[in-house]
Amino acid sequence: MSRWGRKNVKKTPEVIRTVTEGLKSLYRKKLLPIEEYYGFHDFHSPSLEDADFDNKPMVLVVGQYSTGKTTFIKYLLEQDVPGSRVGPEPTTDSFTAIMHGEVEGLIPGNALIVDPNKPFRKLNPFGNTFLNRFQCAQLPNQVLESISIIDTPGILSGAKQKVSRGEASTKGYDFPAVLRWFAERVDRIILLFDAHKLEISDEFSEAIGALRGNEDKLRVVLNKADMVGTQQLMRVYGALMWSLGKVFGTPEVLRVYIGSFWSEPLMVPDNRKLFELEEEDLFADIQNLPRNAALRKLNDLVKRARLVRVHAHIISYLKQEMPSVFRKDNKKKNLIYQLPVIFSKIQLQHHISPGDFPECAKMQELLAGHDFTKFKSLKPNMMAMLDELLSTDIAKLMPLLRQEELEAGVQPGVQGGAFLGTRAGPFVEGDPFGEKVEEDGEDGEAEEDWIVTKDKPKYDEIFYNLAPNEGKLSGTKAKDWMVSTRLPNSVLGRIWKLSDVDRDGMLDDEEFALASHLIEVKLEGHGLPPELPARLVPPSKRRHKGSDA
Repeated sequence: MSRWGRKNVKKTPEVIRTVTEGLKSLYRKKLLPIEEYYGFHDFHSPSLEDADFDNKPMVLVVGQYSTGKTTFIKYLLEQDVPGSRVGPEPTTDSFTAIMHGEVEGLIPGNALIVDPNKPFRKLNPFGNTFLNRFQCAQLPNQVLESISIIDTPGILSGAKQKVSRGEASTKGYDFPAVLRWFAERVDRIILLFDAHKLEISDEFSEAIGALRGNEDKLRVVLNKADMVGTQQLMRVYGALMWSLGKVFGTPEVLRVYIGSFWSEPLMVPDNRKLFELEEEDLFADIQNLPRNAALRKLNDLVKRARLVRVHAHIISYLKQEMPSVFRKDNKKKNLIYQLPVIFSKIQLQHHISPGDFPECAKMQELLAGHDFTKFKSLKPNMMAMLDELLSTDIAKLMPLLRQEELEAGVQPGVQGGAFLGTRAGPFVEGDPFGEKVEEDGEDGEAEEDWIVTKDKPKYDEIFYNLAPNEGKLSGTKAKDWMVSTRLPNSVLGRIWKLSDVDRDGMLDDEEFALASHLIEVKLEGHGLPPELPARLVPPSKRRHKGSDA
């Protein structure tokens, strides 16, 4: 009776409240046991942990040295990253995970991989040489509240660095393998090229090859495009598209964003409008990453499950073909040599797409170091469980995914940094006066000397030459003058937001003087404050705030 009673006990179904919870549960219960049984982690990717599912969206920035990777990140954050340095020579020699933290600081690689709350624990097999070149820069930044960014070492060319044929590079670790590890886990890969000195060396081609299989995450940026004229830019763009077609070997065209992603004046402003539109598109793509994070994780898990299925068939086929006693070594060598034929047989027998198979040459290399007699035979119940995951279990999460997408649709996405300037005053396309924002004044603001006063006569002359109407410049007139400084629109948008203190979509003489002062500050290479300090608030606006209070 007791045995019969136990058989009829029904398990309480697990309640899944989020897509991330569902994916974690499916992975632990159905996919991970199959990975461990067939030794998937020895050939492909390490097992996933909870942090891999729970972490914020990550952006991987890759490029040759001096293409502006670190400057691009600084431009997004509007803040210097601890430990970073910018220069024409190779200055970034480490993988740097840039993440949010309450206090600025650097965490070395060996300490980073033991933190269970960060998704880097599985980088341990790359060894001390890599971990000494890996660090996490933490800083309080609004952009990093929504995403994390991975800065990579600049890829050298020629004999300076070898990353081909699986050899360890002069960096002392397998650089393409590390890139591949990150590529499998990030949400977006930004591939930077320099329009002024476009080249794709053999070493860079090999590094790009490590990103293969993640083309859906790739976005190409043709940076420093303000250093060339329109005609030369067209030629550079054409050459880049041709080179990328050769490297990726696919008929599909990758999306290329053209621009100059730093906060300095444009050297050749002929293509300013093009750069503005391209920057808006790229920023919109990055801003949507938090909204699409659950979908990306689901997509990556399905991709992984399909690779696990293929791996199980390969391993079981090799096990089946091995002799029980004699000539094992000769048979192993023959099977490795015949691996392309074996791939074709498995493909036809089990109706598997060729795109699901791993790279044949890499698999041959990995198989050479394994004992085929220890491989496992195919277990029908395991394969049935894997098929159920792909055909049924994932489908059950789709309604929950749609619900999360609807809820995320009302969220603003990535905010702060350079993204602040994308919604500011006359620098928004089709919205010449920006959004009206009400501000509450504070009582008891201390009266301070206005730092702009000494230069105000100079700014007043420009202001009245622009023919203000009833003492105020419209957004259109102010924009035309501000654009003449050649600063990027995202920077000018932030300056407008800081200067239009009363939020009426126009600038009076004091607000114009403030905008002019901030432009000069930026042209001198200084940063902009996230909010207007009290000492920069125009005197009349201070009194206005006081009376309102």
